[in-house]
Amino acid sequence: MDITYLAEATSSGDARNGHVRSSDGILDEDVRMPQEMGGDGKGTNPEQLFAAGYAACFHQALKLAAGEKKVSTKDSAIDAEVGLGPEGDSFAVEVSLTAHLPGLDQETADSLVKRAHDLCPYSKATRGNVEVSLAAIV
Repeated sequence: MDITYLAEATSSGDARNGHVRSSDGILDEDVRMPQEMGGDGKGTNPEQLFAAGYAACFHQALKLAAGEKKVSTKDSAIDAEVGLGPEGDSFAVEVSLTAHLPGLDQETADSLVKRAHDLCPYSKATRGNVEVSLAAIV
């Protein structure tokens, strides 16, 4: 693959109770264990960061899919939920993506969401490994 952009970030400190920083300093956040997992919840966590990244990436893929069909997604939004739970002797994640597509009919919205899932790099990266559910709300 010919890399167009390379994102770099570093995790330091005590992992889930540490710090993450991008190489350009734009992302510079404390990371804390969520309260549901026994932490104080006073920082972001890897699941929130993954949800934010996936939502933005999927939204861009949705805009691309809409452009292919010459459909407006002007007021669209993507909700991403990332769940973390035990799997064997470790943990795994699952994802739920909901596209909000006001003004479109359900068939068009469903078609755009399916096409976005084909186009999105995050969807490609998780395919076959992470359960991802999709929904479109018109």
